[in-house]
Amino acid sequence: MLSVALGFIAGLVAWTFLEYVIHSWLGHLPKGKILISSEHLKHHADILYFTPLALKVRGAVPVLSILLLSTSALFGLAVGLGFISAVALGWVSYEWLHQSIHVNGPTNWYSRWAARHHLHHHFTRPNHNHGVTTPLWDLVLRTYERAPRVRVGRRHVATLPWLASGLNAGPVQPAFMADYDVI
Repeated sequence: MLSVALGFIAGLVAWTFLEYVIHSWLGHLPKGKILISSEHLKHHADILYFTPLALKVRGAVPVLSILLLSTSALFGLAVGLGFISAVALGWVSYEWLHQSIHVNGPTNWYSRWAARHHLHHHFTRPNHNHGVTTPLWDLVLRTYERAPRVRVGRRHVATLPWLASGLNAGPVQPAFMADYDVI
């Protein structure tokens, strides 16, 4: 049981690095020349576009399979199962949080931070803040940029359904005025 737990902890850390690699090195650096990058650039052009689930699964299954086989071969099946369980959980959590940031908006302190951090990446500095669930690798690899307030172009406010206020109020919901400026 200890082996599974140790594999799980290692898998959570590994997931955070894999998230950074997928987003930064595979999503941005190839500039649309590979599928992951072209899908990611579609998302940057239309922040309510998300890669179809079937395509995500088609990409995740080989990655998870290779990770399971390699960690099991190196450290045993128990560690491999714990490791791959954590990577898969991290991946699903990332997908849920990422979509929630765009569609639902923040509901607690963590999602408030994550939304500011990630939307700063979208609207201000696309070469920064590649970690969505954690800033760990942005800090290590020096791509972190603090985002106390996010500047959102007027044309983008409507693409964030949770951010836009009613017609008689300001352009931003009162609950989010401290974190977002409309320019």
